[in-house]
Amino acid sequence: MKVPFVDFRPQYHEIKDEIDVGLKDVFENGSFILGPAEKDFEAQFASYCEAKYGVGVNSGTDALHLALRALGVGPGDEVILPTFTFIATALAVSYAGATPVFIDIESDIYNIDPTKLESLITKKTKAIIPVHLYGQPANMDEILQIAKKHNIKVVEDCAQAHGALYKGKKIGSLGDIGCFSFYPTKGLGGFGDGGFIATNNEDLYQKVLMLRDYGRQGRYEHLIKGYNSRLDTVQAVVLAAKLKRFDKWNVMRVDCFKNYKEQLKEIGDVVVPITRDDRTHTYQTFAVRVKNRDDVCTKMQEKGIGVLIHYPIPIHLQKAYEELGHKKGDFVVSEEICSEILSLPMFPHMQQDQVDYVCANLKEIIRGR
Repeated sequence: MKVPFVDFRPQYHEIKDEIDVGLKDVFENGSFILGPAEKDFEAQFASYCEAKYGVGVNSGTDALHLALRALGVGPGDEVILPTFTFIATALAVSYAGATPVFIDIESDIYNIDPTKLESLITKKTKAIIPVHLYGQPANMDEILQIAKKHNIKVVEDCAQAHGALYKGKKIGSLGDIGCFSFYPTKGLGGFGDGGFIATNNEDLYQKVLMLRDYGRQGRYEHLIKGYNSRLDTVQAVVLAAKLKRFDKWNVMRVDCFKNYKEQLKEIGDVVVPITRDDRTHTYQTFAVRVKNRDDVCTKMQEKGIGVLIHYPIPIHLQKAYEELGHKKGDFVVSEEICSEILSLPMFPHMQQDQVDYVCANLKEIIRGR
């Protein structure tokens, strides 16, 4: 038996008829860039996120970059972000000309540890980027309180947590601006790259609109130096069809997690993620922790199981950021998690026998090593 890390086919078959109609309309009217379907989706997803305004862009990375630019982040500024995340979060800071300042995480939910925040804040600190990693929101109350105290902006990295709730509120509308990715493996993923910016601030909304489209107001009047970063109408058609079913698919992910949790509780050497009572977890990534992770990973792959590692190297130890002068031991929690984390297959339409196969082999490998 083989179990892929993610299987997109069931989702496609569920939306096929609807997107066939939508794509045909796009192809026939030629509205490939910022067409009516794209504008409709912007309104739909902004509403879903409980935000007043939404802007489609070409990737989650660009969403973060343009959000920082809209907030006035630039050379000489510092932005605090977790070292345990995908490198795109840090790259967006670099693209804006600012300096990433890394912070360690909490060992149970893998998000920013708020108790370490104030010690990192300087006169140069312009923003904080909490990452809602794997699908569980960060501790937004504490982060927002500290940010307000020091007059610092908050940019939510929501790339992995579409639809997650924090104290009954949707993530993406809690900070000054929220940034999403529609990369295919995300909970709400397109058939290619895509991203989204959500905000309740009209001024930020207007700035992002210009930044994503060459800095223009009108067709050939350019007020600022902008970028070419627009969500294709084709992707909007796909995403709109998925959005109608998205809450149901998130429930299916949670059911899959419960199945995993029940079977894996017998193995003391596997640390299953927890969910805090005041928030929800969408399980875009189902990451467990195991000792001798690399050996376990190899053996699982040999059994035909599509496991992955998110992420094996914290950003502060990446060669791309060696100029910041960090060394091993600077962020001990993140480094420990990086050595143990293992992502198991997870997708809404995952079948019982697939979960059974993954769990049976993981038990056998761990008990037999």
